[in-house]
Parts: sequence; structure tokens; C-alpha cells
Amino acid sequence: MKKFFEFDKLGTNFRTEIIAGITTFLSMAYILFVNPATLAAEGTGMDVGAVFTATAVAAAVGTLTMGLLAKYPIALAPGMGLNAFFSYTVVLDYGVPWETALSGVLVSGLIFIVLTISGLREKIINAIPASLKMAVGAGIGLFIAFVGFQNAGIIVANPATIAGLGDLTNGNTLLAIFGVIVTVVLITLNIKGGVFYGMIITAIAGVVVGLIDPPGMIFDAPPSLAPTFGQAFMHLDDVFTVQMIGVILTFLFVDFFDTAGTLVAVATKAGLMKDNKLPKAGKALFSDSAATVVGATLGTSTTTAYVESATGVSAGGRSGFTAVVTAIMFLLALFFSPLLDVITSAVTAPALIIVGVMMVSSLKEIEWDQFEIAVPAFLTLIIMPLAYSIATGIAIGFVFYPITMVAKGKVKEINPIMWFLFVVFILYLIFLS
Repeated sequence: MKKFFEFDKLGTNFRTEIIAGITTFLSMAYILFVNPATLAAEGTGMDVGAVFTATAVAAAVGTLTMGLLAKYPIALAPGMGLNAFFSYTVVLDYGVPWETALSGVLVSGLIFIVLTISGLREKIINAIPASLKMAVGAGIGLFIAFVGFQNAGIIVANPATIAGLGDLTNGNTLLAIFGVIVTVVLITLNIKGGVFYGMIITAIAGVVVGLIDPPGMIFDAPPSLAPTFGQAFMHLDDVFTVQMIGVILTFLFVDFFDTAGTLVAVATKAGLMKDNKLPKAGKALFSDSAATVVGATLGTSTTTAYVESATGVSAGGRSGFTAVVTAIMFLLALFFSPLLDVITSAVTAPALIIVGVMMVSSLKEIEWDQFEIAVPAFLTLIIMPLAYSIATGIAIGFVFYPITMVAKGKVKEINPIMWFLFVVFILYLIFLS
């Protein structure tokens, strides 16, 4: 095994890799509870237990594939942002049944596999201006944080101003605020797994003060996948509509840059980049694509690489064995499903808010002094929370980009792929209205 994972070449050992794998797991374990809470939000109709199992298994399969095929210390799980888009935009806003939405995820995963094998995935990624990529990430961060503030009751509907401050004396709202403070302190102190530990502390506090009923047990058999398993295949005929094509494009687009950015960032931190290129990039991207297909089949939204993998790298992880250990941890987590009862919206809200904070850090990379870039970037990130739609934010930003570039006399700098997306998103916006 040492030879397979090239321990000597990478300067690592079993003890270091095991610690790194556990560290990565703790840093992203929050997704086990946040993803079911998001996908099975009131009104979607999804089964929270089935989503929990699908989340853990999809994460385990995707991470194991990454570890064994690409041999990178990178973990995968259902992506934040894409799960919110799945529930709040596609299912609750557009009125698309969750089964059809899963079919859309499945199709996007299959397209990803084709694009990855053909090499087109990298070309399309390179066609999108860096500033727009950063704006999409930051906009999703704002959207996720907004959902977190809503779930906490900190921000509520207001007939006079559309949105306003909620009742800060409400018990659950106070619990969520406590959770935000605790999580902020933990992360500020560089506690690895701060988001996860913040959720645990908040849940315990909720039980202590009587806002949350204690779980009847800690361990139990994993919830059945029956309610969601295979539904994506049974509703493939329903994805061939203009609306679902727009949805699939959004799944594709967001995962494109989520995965590419994460792979480069983590590989750079681990010293795995060669001549500014990522060796075995094809295998890493294939692992991501295959994980999305597996996840959709089981019953969860798009599975993608997690930047939290950098915590494991910081702990010394350098090989695929780190990912293998993380995958094993996700499988063991399957037996902790009773804890879903204590992970209420007040407990998950702080995680959403803090993850949002982390995602908007990409704003510093945008060329704000160039107005032709600033306008589409700003519209992309601000429209997402205001329109309550990640897809709409992307569409408006990508429509304005060619307009401002033409006005600035930079027609030659517009990649043909951007013109194609310009037309696609105009049709998408017309359909929405």
C-alpha cells in the first residue's frame, strides 16, 4: 500500500495520512446534516433520512474514487450552493418535482463525464473570464448566507421593505445567534473542524435549554434509500424542457468552477502542481463527474470536490490514502442518523452563514477598477440573493458581460463560448418571465 500511494516519494506515512483524513472529515462533516436539512426543506417532499444516507454514501464513493484513481488527498461530497439551488430555486421556486430535479443532476453528471473524457471541460472553464468565476462563487456565498439568516429567523419577510430584522428574542433565533458566535470564535482560533464543532455545541446548548428534544439514541442502522434511490432514472423523460435545460446548465456551470478551483487550490497547497499544471487532472475530474452520477442515483444533488480538504493537507496529507481514510469516516457516519433529530434549522443556520462568509472571499480577485468587468460581476453576485436564484444571477451576469465588453471596444476578447452562453441565458430569462 505504501508503494501504491507513493508514500516515500511524497514524504508521508500511514500515521500522518490517517490524521489528515480524519481532519478533512471533521472539517466537512457538517454536510451530513446540512445537506439533508436543505434538500428536505419544507415543501420539497424529499425524505430527510434517505438524503442523509445518500449524502454519506455519495461522499464516501466520490472520495474513495478520488483517492484510488487520482490518488489525491481531496474529498468530495454534495456541494453547498448547488444543494440550495436544487431545493430553493428548482423545486420550491420553479415548481419542478424533486425527482425531475435529480434527473437534471444525473444528466449534468453524464455530460461531465463526456466533457472530461473529450477534454472539452478544461476548454470551457478557460473560456469564462476569471472575474465572472469569482463573482459566481461569491454570489453563491451571499445566497447561502441569506438562506441561513432566514432559517435562523434573523431575517424575515417584511411587507414594507420586502425583508427585515426578525424577533431577536425568539428562543430558536437566539440559539442560532449563539451558534454563529461560537462558530466564529472557533474558526478565528483556527480550530480545525470549527463549523462541525460549532453545530455540535449549538445542538447541545439547544438540548440543555429545552429548545431541542434530546435524541432517543445515538447509533442506529442507516435510514433506507428506498424513497430516493433510482428516481433520477425514472424521470429522465421530464428533463427535455427549456426550463430544465437552463437548470442543467447551471448545475454544470457551478460544478465546473467549484471543482476546478478546489483541485488547483488544494493541489497547490499540497505541492502537487507541476509547471503550473495539475498532473492526473483528467482522473480527478472523472472522479468528480462519476460521484455526481452516483449521488444523483442515490438521491442527492451534485457531488463536488471540497476545499475543506486543505485542512487535511495542512495536517500533512499528501497521498490518496488521506482521501481513503476520509471515505471510511463517511461510511462510519452512516450509523449516527439519530442525531438528525437534534440538528434543527437553528443549528444548521450558523453553518450556512459561516460557509457564506468563506465563499465571498473570492471578491478580492475581481478587477473592480474595470467597469466593463465590475458591472456583470456585481450583477451576478447581487441578483442571486435578491432574486433568490443562483441561476438567475448567473444568467444576468453572463448576458451583461458581452454588452459591456462590446461597449468598451473589447469584442475580440470575448470568447465564442461566451456568445453561445449569452444566447442561451437570454432565452432562459425570457422563459422565466
